[in-house]
Amino acid sequence: MTVSPISDRLADVESAVADGRTKIDWAYEHMPILQSLRADFEAEQPFAGLTIGMALHVEAKTAALVETLAAGGAEVAITGCNPLSTHDDVSAALDAHEAITSYAEHGVDETGYYDAIEAVIAHEPDITVDDGGDLVFRIHEEHPELIDSIIGGSEETTTGVHRLRSMDADDALDYPVFAVNDTPMKRLFDNVHGTGEASLSSIAMTTNLSWAGKTVVVGGFGQCGRGVARKAAGQNASVVVTEVDPRRALEAHMEGYEVLPMAEAAKKGDVFITTTGNRDVITPEHVQHMQDGVILANAGHFDVEIDLDGLADLAVEQRAVRDGVREYKLEDGRRINVLAEGRLVNLATPVSLGHPVEVMDQSFGIQAVAVRELATNGDAYDAGVHEVPDALDREVATIKLEAEDIQIDELTDEQAAYLDSWSQGT
Repeated sequence: MTVSPISDRLADVESAVADGRTKIDWAYEHMPILQSLRADFEAEQPFAGLTIGMALHVEAKTAALVETLAAGGAEVAITGCNPLSTHDDVSAALDAHEAITSYAEHGVDETGYYDAIEAVIAHEPDITVDDGGDLVFRIHEEHPELIDSIIGGSEETTTGVHRLRSMDADDALDYPVFAVNDTPMKRLFDNVHGTGEASLSSIAMTTNLSWAGKTVVVGGFGQCGRGVARKAAGQNASVVVTEVDPRRALEAHMEGYEVLPMAEAAKKGDVFITTTGNRDVITPEHVQHMQDGVILANAGHFDVEIDLDGLADLAVEQRAVRDGVREYKLEDGRRINVLAEGRLVNLATPVSLGHPVEVMDQSFGIQAVAVRELATNGDAYDAGVHEVPDALDREVATIKLEAEDIQIDELTDEQAAYLDSWSQGT
């Protein structure tokens, strides 16, 4: 099925564009990294003649990145990477830009979601920018004839990088992709502070409930889980961590959190937040142990971390109890509340705004310089997953420090020589 741009599907396009423009302008005003890079891109035009295909969460901060790439000469086609995270007014504002076509629309079904990805692919992108890997996988599975003309891609999130590394290990990834998620400027800030703050604020706004005094069970203690646990503890909640990795479990223990298997944590939790990127973190067996009224939320990428089909089988009744909250009533009368249909809670609830603007400025700054690297030096990279060059990560960090008027020391020549030497010691 052919999908038309978002502007062809809205009843009041002019109003939507105006509202979206206001959101984008507010975000961009607080994104000094993208402001600096955009000035460079406008002068240098590194993407002139190139088409960039994107599948991201289409909201105001993402739009600032998209317009930054367009300012560098790119033609951009974009759609969403989650059916519930698109802001239609922002999508319309992007589509109003002469160099950008947006197919993203909130609330599409699975068919509509993949039709929009197909519409982006029809632009025959030279570079792909992904959040979750769906665009890359679709190109490899359905359009391998395009691969030879693709310079490379970049991947935003943990789940997408995991999938791409698996693909690479099987020799199935046929063009280079930067693992943007794994750079220090992304994972140390976006995954910890961004996911932690955004998930908790989204849950609080959706439920209108307090964190203080509650027991929060965090599924997984990677960078995202660490951030959720830290922010929940800071809101005066008790935190329990579940893990499958012994080192991460020990790390959570040494940071002062209780560590339990999910079957035991299920008996204690008031709010459960999954952050693993894996499936079946919460299953019907766990639900059987839960208290009446618990809240289940997923802060991982895909809607597989909570077994909703299994929960539906247990339930004797379902109903919407608040916008974005679905109650599953069990036979014994206990009620289990699921937020955002089990999708990414910081972006898919009705009131969600995603990560804070300043955090995404750093993440999207890395995306921007990674795409610039592909456009200007793409021949240097073979097919497969690549780390973002450290010099690019430091470039973005330096821009941020300058914007914050923060000064740091520099190594002297003697210090640099000492660090690089194996012969100097005591």
